[in-house]
Amino acid sequence: MNATDRTPADLLTSALAADPGRPLVTFYDDATGERVELSVATFANWVAKTANLLEGDLSVEPGDRVALLLPAHWQTAVWLLACASVGAVADVAGAPAAADVVVSGPDALEAARACRGERVALALRPLGGRFPQPPQGFLDYAVEVPGQGDRFTSRYGGESALIVAGAEFSGAEVVQKALADSAGLDLTGPGSRLLSGLPYDTWEGLSAGLFAPLASGGSVVLCRNLERLDEGALAKRIESEKVTAVRR
Repeated sequence: MNATDRTPADLLTSALAADPGRPLVTFYDDATGERVELSVATFANWVAKTANLLEGDLSVEPGDRVALLLPAHWQTAVWLLACASVGAVADVAGAPAAADVVVSGPDALEAARACRGERVALALRPLGGRFPQPPQGFLDYAVEVPGQGDRFTSRYGGESALIVAGAEFSGAEVVQKALADSAGLDLTGPGSRLLSGLPYDTWEGLSAGLFAPLASGGSVVLCRNLERLDEGALAKRIESEKVTAVRR
């Protein structure tokens, strides 16, 4: 990170300037066999498209609350950074009724209907696939995001940026806490690679699964349904992905 980085969006901008081709998020779903690897540049492109969707189509403004009813997933990581880019408050597992926009995975659609604002649904299918039948009352993220612009310049300094497990953090606090966590997570800079099987519903999970690797110049191997993997298969993944630290 740079000394001037004040928000999670700044961290991504610095990572993009430093080495856009390096891996940032490698995602596994051990229930489906999915593996997706996103370089800094590819991840930033998804963030830009999603930020343009938020600001343009969904009319989200700084300070608006976006409830994220999503698991630990590469698309969730994209939404966290997109919210930071437009100045929205990413409320992880937040109450849809209190949100301006709700973003839901397929398992939380009924709860998400409590939101009176815009509703976005993610199928969370391999390769970012669409719903076979779009849920009524929701925009299908996989349909809406491809046509969005590939660039987005964050103009937001950052007050409240994140709510998780009842705790609220500003953009600066997210950056500071992520950097402070790096040493304890054995993230020592470029080349550090943390495998995380933690859920995204706590600060610890968000830090290990996204923010600390981003702040330290490392990368994350984000694993959903890791409990389905036996110890031998996990050891092979650690070796093949050149993992330097594990949290699960």
